[in-house]
Amino acid sequence: MATAIVTGASQGIGACIIKRLAKDGYDCVVNCYPSDSDKENAEAVKAECESFGVKAIVYPCDVSKYDDCEKMVKDIKAEFGSIDVLVNNAGITKDGLLARMSEEQYDAVIAVNQKSVFNMMKHVGSVMMRQRSGKVVNLASVAGVYGNPGQFNYSASKAAIIGMTKTAAKELGSRGVNVNAVAPGFIKTPMTDTLTDEQRNAMLSVIAMKRYGTVDEIAGVVSFLVSDDASYVTGQVIEISGGLSM
Repeated sequence: MATAIVTGASQGIGACIIKRLAKDGYDCVVNCYPSDSDKENAEAVKAECESFGVKAIVYPCDVSKYDDCEKMVKDIKAEFGSIDVLVNNAGITKDGLLARMSEEQYDAVIAVNQKSVFNMMKHVGSVMMRQRSGKVVNLASVAGVYGNPGQFNYSASKAAIIGMTKTAAKELGSRGVNVNAVAPGFIKTPMTDTLTDEQRNAMLSVIAMKRYGTVDEIAGVVSFLVSDDASYVTGQVIEISGGLSM
């Protein structure tokens, strides 16, 4: 059976993606940050994955750390025999206007959002190249495509992921590895529930479909990109934004 890793899969979009891949029949590695609360959430996600009849494990690892990622990938390869899908989802925000942004805020977001993609693609990419097969999906954002005031660091990290995706697709394509990205727009989360009506209406006014997206809609596109139906799709950035750019 094929194996999928999703980073930052203890909650939110990552949890939804790994559960969708379990439903699709993949054995699952639920990566989470090595804190007690994240591990507890990840165990609940693991149980939901197992309900689809697949094998699932929780692997706590700070994916911003190169050596920790190397060990995780070696352990997963030994445990499952292959690594067929990698979804780089782990991410954080530390928002603030550029004039007020601290170096710590910038560095932290770049380390988790961008460096983690290098770390995981470096190690998993080596496995996939030897297999001569594999699917990688990186979570970018519309902030990386259009920019977003107050998110200089986040936008930088997500724009970098787009460039990394296209470069990796060109480097790994001849080895049978597909590399794509998805760029979510405004997605319904607990954070959007706290917005005022004025804030909500302002956001919805720039979306052609006049509604937020859902985490299931993100997971559905990822499911397609790692399927055989997308075997000739690589180097693409799929915007999932309800027509934000129109």
